[in-house]
Amino acid sequence: MHRALRMIPTMAAVFALGACSVIGESGADNDTDTTGSGDRSQDVAGTTLKVISHDSFSLPKPLLKSFQKKTGMKVQVIKSGDAGKMTNSLVLNHGNPRGDVAFGVDNTFASRAVDEGVFADLDVDLPEGAGDFALEGDGADQLAPVDQGSVCVNVDTAWFDKKGQEPPESLDDLTDPQYKDLTAVPGAATSSPGLAFLLATIAEYGDDGWQDYWSDLLGNGATLTEGWTDAYYGEFTGGGEGDRPIVVSYDSSPAFTVDKQSKKSTTAALLDTCFRQVEYAGILEGADNPAGAQLFIDFLLGDEAQSAIPDSMYMFPVSASATLPAEWAEFAVQPEDPYDVPADDIAAHRQEWLTDWNDLVTR
Repeated sequence: MHRALRMIPTMAAVFALGACSVIGESGADNDTDTTGSGDRSQDVAGTTLKVISHDSFSLPKPLLKSFQKKTGMKVQVIKSGDAGKMTNSLVLNHGNPRGDVAFGVDNTFASRAVDEGVFADLDVDLPEGAGDFALEGDGADQLAPVDQGSVCVNVDTAWFDKKGQEPPESLDDLTDPQYKDLTAVPGAATSSPGLAFLLATIAEYGDDGWQDYWSDLLGNGATLTEGWTDAYYGEFTGGGEGDRPIVVSYDSSPAFTVDKQSKKSTTAALLDTCFRQVEYAGILEGADNPAGAQLFIDFLLGDEAQSAIPDSMYMFPVSASATLPAEWAEFAVQPEDPYDVPADDIAAHRQEWLTDWNDLVTR
């Protein structure tokens, strides 16, 4: 059985909308310092820390319990949909937030939250390597990078091998008639990977060409889904029971489709189609427990949490000292030169691009 199929129940739980969980104060007997913040003197024992996150936030319970044992805080996780939906909620509640700290605002949405004054200033020491993923421009002193990965087109190589057909290699290939009705794409307006894919096409084809590309892509039978889960587990042959062997997913996805017998991945990420995502954490302006929020961000940047991110949230850590699972070294290959759209351009044109995209796909 492929590892991706074994993950389905876990992922379904992770993506349950509007979930809210409280982790008990007692728990693991592990006395390792998981906070990464031994020199901080704030007394937060007996308080509650409210963490607002997107639905993919998931760290091992023993690790969270150890953090709570160290700090004496109770941690309440409030899951708020996809990164885009969560960011919209943070903006609507800025200055009077529902929580203390937010995790999961990414580089495609960060400027909107920063411009609306959602986050307070941070005092954090980034681990080695994390500075490479710091937010550009305004907000760099408010948001700490926590994890990163690239949104890429993925193909079911086993499906193509069985059909005796060469898989696509580029964005252009997805509009080729030989791949008609074979592609699934999360929607840009409802999914952060979908928006990242839209930005990849804008970077490749420019303001004058991306709309024509999308017209060709949809004309070649590409199907749109609300989110990544629907695309990967609902439509993709390599992730579930779907009938489409091409999907927009992540560079890490092939590490979760390793066949137990062959020890090879049955899928591959097309590294010339990728757009890098970075996810951030920040203290919410007006938070009831900003000191606890600061400790939690220190914890997320510590080696234990960073090393848990790949298997828990399927993203790469930002810390150079974090440990990667063995499968990732072989099968989770990152692009050397992913597509990039400057943060200022995203901030200035994101809503315009989304409006134009929505008009295109609803014709």
